[in-house]
Amino acid sequence: MEINNNFLWGGAVAANQVEGAWNVNGKGDSIADHLTAGSQNTSRKIVDDLSKNLNFPSHYGIDFYNTYKQDIRLLANLGLKCFRTSIAWSRIFPNGDEEFPNEQGLEFYDDLFDELIKNGMTPIVTLSHFEMPYHLVKKYHGWKNRKLIDFFTNYAKTVFTRYKDKVHYWMTFNEINNQSNFNSSDALFSNSGIIKNNRDNNEKDMYQAAHYELVASAKAVAIAHKINPDFKIGCMLAMAPIYPNTSNPKDIFKAERATQTRYWFGDVQCIGSYPSWLKSYQNNKGWNLDVTPSDIAILKTGTVDYIGMSYYMSMTVKSKEKENNYYSFEEDKDKVKNSYLDESDWGWQIDPIGLRYSLNWLNDRYHKPIFIVENGLGAKDSVDSDDKIKDLYRIKYLKSHISEMKKAILCDGVNVIGYTPWGIIDLISAGTGEMSKRYGVIYVDQNDQGEGSGRRLLKNSYYWYQQTIHCNASNIKI
Repeated sequence: MEINNNFLWGGAVAANQVEGAWNVNGKGDSIADHLTAGSQNTSRKIVDDLSKNLNFPSHYGIDFYNTYKQDIRLLANLGLKCFRTSIAWSRIFPNGDEEFPNEQGLEFYDDLFDELIKNGMTPIVTLSHFEMPYHLVKKYHGWKNRKLIDFFTNYAKTVFTRYKDKVHYWMTFNEINNQSNFNSSDALFSNSGIIKNNRDNNEKDMYQAAHYELVASAKAVAIAHKINPDFKIGCMLAMAPIYPNTSNPKDIFKAERATQTRYWFGDVQCIGSYPSWLKSYQNNKGWNLDVTPSDIAILKTGTVDYIGMSYYMSMTVKSKEKENNYYSFEEDKDKVKNSYLDESDWGWQIDPIGLRYSLNWLNDRYHKPIFIVENGLGAKDSVDSDDKIKDLYRIKYLKSHISEMKKAILCDGVNVIGYTPWGIIDLISAGTGEMSKRYGVIYVDQNDQGEGSGRRLLKNSYYWYQQTIHCNASNIKI
């Protein structure tokens, strides 16, 4: 019982977390460029004026814009068969609403994809990974505006056409369902370019913006298949199974409603329609969202070819003493700790079996191929005097999760097509803006202020993952 030899072993990053070079060669500023650095205990802030003397981590990333050739050589030596990254929308359309693209931005990704292909790696590309031109936020109020559908599809058509012979695996919106936690510090901003207001409209704004994004995604799927019928277009869900805290029926139904609240996005992108509970909920709220019959038809015909998913942890929820009829899920208030699980340095509960559970859940619900495009451990690494990074904790994490993935494939029959651990090379954390929250098997000598030599060092996990890829994970028993 072994994994198919065509399995796509790889690694993943995102443009705004690695590239830097935020304002060169015609690039406009993106929403990521307006987020300050934070920490585990300090939220990132949205700052309009970039001239302020603050730390904006996306401005420098890890300088991948200039170092990608040497980094790709390290990844090729690792044995990667694919590499997931994103296109910075504001490199292609600096303001987002232009008619014609920025040629210098297109040329950069031509060169990047050529370098990956030359080194034996299939590019896996996300169109919008927590990044959109900031001009669209200021002028149009982000995805609350229907006009963004046309701006996005123009961008999508441009890059689909330009790279039709270089990129075959695409995803539309990264972790689109994160914004279900609309009361968090930056979920709405990162996903939809919406700056929260004080009028208690955040939930309504989220549902309206998400609808426009889903229509844009469905339109992009149709455009892509017309340009190249061999394209594989995926959605991308932040997957975290949600367990009831006890066998109390109220806790069980709370977990069910929390699951529905986080994953209805997948229903629309994979099945092509809104679930009945959500339509009833929105009608009872009296929101009168802008959802047209034409939109509904587009959603039905623009379903995705595969499911991209991130997996880091599971959640456990407890019902409130006095639940409303909807059992409304508020992630920050309803989550509780699971006493059976350990935590990472950043308080994320480590649950390898939850990955197998998630793969089975997605497979049973949607019946589509699944691509694990993010999985990893954010941890504090230390460099020994001999430049060694003995990250045995990361090896333990990856090994336990790959083992559960193998069980899902070989024991449960789930069609998993690839695995790209997150931050294959150390990068800026999206959640905190820190460099010290390290995920990679390649160490980057840089601190949270962007200072350091930028030197790349190979961690112990690099050699372990290299061996795992080489033997197609036969070194991991189930």
